[in-house]
Amino acid sequence: MKIGELAKRTGCDVETVRYYEKSGLLDEPARNAAGYREYQDEHQERLQFIRHCRSLQIGLAEIRLLLALKSNPAAGCEGVNDLLDHHIERIQGQMEALRTLQGQLQALRHQCAAPQSIQQCAIMQSLSEGSDSHDCACHAAG
Repeated sequence: MKIGELAKRTGCDVETVRYYEKSGLLDEPARNAAGYREYQDEHQERLQFIRHCRSLQIGLAEIRLLLALKSNPAAGCEGVNDLLDHHIERIQGQMEALRTLQGQLQALRHQCAAPQSIQQCAIMQSLSEGSDSHDCACHAAG
């Protein structure tokens, strides 16, 4: 199959397929007599694996590790478990940060209960104040 068909079958952009090839995640296919890439079912399976990992927000470096582990099917799956445990911890940290951000935004939003001029808007005033009077992500000590 040609690159367009592979992309269509996997719900992927042609440029993404090329990117995965350039980055070494997807093996470069053989070319036919006319010079066109000829993808095989193995390419489609691997691309679907990569796309599924990406939908879970697994990074390219981790996908590379998973693919390396997948290439040795008789090995134990401890490495897979460790990788996923680490990813879950990272996602939990992101969720905590997002909950904090949500609270900050909700507190900011509650400062303006009724429509008024921008000049009198408590949200705009709060956003304009210095960091000494705020405990928000943009003013966190870093």
